[in-house]
Amino acid sequence: MAFNINDIKSQLALGGARPTLFQVTITNPVNNVADLKVPFLVRATTLPASDLGTIQVPYFGRKYKIAGDRTFAPWQVTVMNDEDFSIRHAMEEWNYSINTYESNINVVGGGAPGTGAPLFYKSVAEVKQYSKTGQIIRVYRFNGIYPETISTIDLDWNTNDTIEEFQVTFQYDSFEVVGGTTGTLTDGSIFVE
Repeated sequence: MAFNINDIKSQLALGGARPTLFQVTITNPVNNVADLKVPFLVRATTLPASDLGTIQVPYFGRKYKIAGDRTFAPWQVTVMNDEDFSIRHAMEEWNYSINTYESNINVVGGGAPGTGAPLFYKSVAEVKQYSKTGQIIRVYRFNGIYPETISTIDLDWNTNDTIEEFQVTFQYDSFEVVGGTTGTLTDGSIFVE
């Protein structure tokens, strides 16, 4: 029944998931020196969207819509920059190894020039969502990621009492849910990996 506070209380029985209770891990295949810092200094990200394309079939002035191919939008993290620049340096090195600044070549996977094979520059990342009790309730794994864009860092004499930040935008091949309870599937089974 509408307007009854008990209805929302019964449906939000666990108190709602909190957007602050998450952790990111990224495996850098080119320079892993900062991989241990990533879970502490990535302060913002998103859980991935699930997008299906649409194929429109015209018929007598109407459109019949059927499901198309799945697409994966870029994934972005916001990083707090420490004075050692370790995460930024590792991301820049990863990005650089895919296509160098001056010579426009790939140097990853076998020296200079490299093999150019995606096997050597694509990797994985995970976002873990935690409950208020510290339990992992959802884990998304990004497969085949690589850093497409490393943003600027704004410098300003008027900016006080802040830590530098930058964003890294990744392209990836796919994502999957690899952990946590995700509910009941249409066949009645519980999907937990």
